[in-house]
Amino acid sequence: MESEQEKGNAKHGSTVVVNWIDPINCFVPFIDKTTSLIKGIQSMNNKAINKLFSLGQVVATPSALSLLDEHQKTPAEFLSRHQSGDWGELCKEDQQANDSALKHGDRIFSAYKIDDAKIWIITEADRSSTCILLPEEY
Repeated sequence: MESEQEKGNAKHGSTVVVNWIDPINCFVPFIDKTTSLIKGIQSMNNKAINKLFSLGQVVATPSALSLLDEHQKTPAEFLSRHQSGDWGELCKEDQQANDSALKHGDRIFSAYKIDDAKIWIITEADRSSTCILLPEEY
């Protein structure tokens, strides 16, 4: 029998749906049977972030989740940075493109270093979804 937690999350192809609960700024953990268990509920120190745009449905590739888990990081910390306008390791032109995308409704892209690796976060132009992935999976 499926637990309530498993019912709230779903796996689609090569991505895993992640429930992002805006009102309390936390990441709801889920079980991906093919990769790993994301441990505990990560609250963002109960402080509100400056949310510049909607994330829509948040999904992540198993490889990205594995990298985060390996480095004891949570998707929540990177999603919060992305949603608040901290674009991470982007050149000035890409940062300006994101700033413009906020005004004109284009795709928003962030890149964050985790030791020698990187994760990317991409929010679609229509704000219907956000994906966490590795650069080589794009």
